[in-house]
Amino acid sequence: MYTIKLFLFIIPLVISSKIDRDYSSYDSVSPEPKSRFAMLDDVKILANGLLQLGHGLKDFVHKTKGQINDIFQKLNIFDQSFYDLSLQTNEIKEEEKELRRTTSKLQVKNEEVKNMSLELNSKVESLLEEKILLQQKVRYLEKQLTSLIKNQPEIQEHPEVTSLKTFVEQQDNSIKDLLQTVEEQYRQLNQQHSQIKEIENQLRNVIQESTENSLSSKPRAPRTTPFLHLNETKNVEHNDIPANCTTIYNRGEHTSGIYSIRPSNSQVFNVYCDVKSGSSWTLIQHRIDGSQNFNETWENYRYGFGRLDGEFWLGLEKIYSIVKQSNYILRIELEDWNDNKHYIEYFFHLGNHETNYTLHLVEITGNILNALPEHKDLVFSTWDHKAKGHVNCPESYSGGWWWHNVCGENNLNGKYNKQRAKTKPERRRGLYWKSQNGRLYSIKSTKMLIHPIDSESSE
Repeated sequence: MYTIKLFLFIIPLVISSKIDRDYSSYDSVSPEPKSRFAMLDDVKILANGLLQLGHGLKDFVHKTKGQINDIFQKLNIFDQSFYDLSLQTNEIKEEEKELRRTTSKLQVKNEEVKNMSLELNSKVESLLEEKILLQQKVRYLEKQLTSLIKNQPEIQEHPEVTSLKTFVEQQDNSIKDLLQTVEEQYRQLNQQHSQIKEIENQLRNVIQESTENSLSSKPRAPRTTPFLHLNETKNVEHNDIPANCTTIYNRGEHTSGIYSIRPSNSQVFNVYCDVKSGSSWTLIQHRIDGSQNFNETWENYRYGFGRLDGEFWLGLEKIYSIVKQSNYILRIELEDWNDNKHYIEYFFHLGNHETNYTLHLVEITGNILNALPEHKDLVFSTWDHKAKGHVNCPESYSGGWWWHNVCGENNLNGKYNKQRAKTKPERRRGLYWKSQNGRLYSIKSTKMLIHPIDSESSE
């Protein structure tokens, strides 16, 4: 701009100078050397101005060319981004189509399950009617037999009558077994129906998120949804029953619930597998509402009591059959009456029946101070099975527990207080947790869980 202004300033001067010279030529008879020198100066000034103008135009062209190159680079980047976004949008649309196809298949399976459920219901009703008819026939035959026995007491029972009674009893037992089988199948169908409903809801959420992602300029990572095969249930085949909850999780069952396990050299029994943080823990104790009495006998603590879907104690013998297979971690989860949640984890070793299921603990981590003695033998006692040195502990604290010398500063199997205890004696008779130098927590709910240290070796 400066060069152009200079050029515009110089041109009038040159023109004016030329006009002056033309007029002066009319006044003078002959040109003088001085005027010729003035013309040369004007030409030099004009040439210098044009040279500066050329340099300015050259700089302007270079600068403009650089700006144009920058614009083209930005356009290329935009084109590439738009192309990438188009590819991501197409991928999301393909995933959405696949999810819709899967949803359609699940809906078809759901209809099949509903039809099977209706058929089973009709079969159950017909079986019940047949059972009623057979029971009526049995009662009628029993009356006839009774009358025959009264009228002919000395005559032995006729072989045909005996055979008929045996046949009727066998039929009755067969019907009972069949009813149990049908009821079990009906329960499994209901469970599968619930799983299908849950998967359908998850698919709807995924489809909705995929649709939102397709309209968004920011790409998002694809979301995967776990699927359950429609022919699977939580109880696996008897000849392939897993040893613990970790094995069940590693086989693809990632839902918390009740499963059947069979530890090494042990019988089959049910446990509650609690899935959290990418692994499955075996729940061995649960207190939540006080519906189950925990001031139980030694035999009940040994073999377990309560409901796995509510309050329960799994059983010392079952716990021992699980943990004897490998090294395990014990996790205790607590919730106090202020709705604060705490946890603590230990390495632990559990003895067998001959040692009164002695417990040995080493703390690992947690967000609450430890209240269980470490590196000591903690012996389990109940009110009817008192280990030496723990005569009054189970009675004083209303429940079976692991004790050491003194009754200790905690009790998770004590009496459940329906509301927060107000006095210290009431708190000590209920659920509480207190470290040696810490505060006493009155507990509203508890969980005790176990998990193998090496998940792969436990299979």
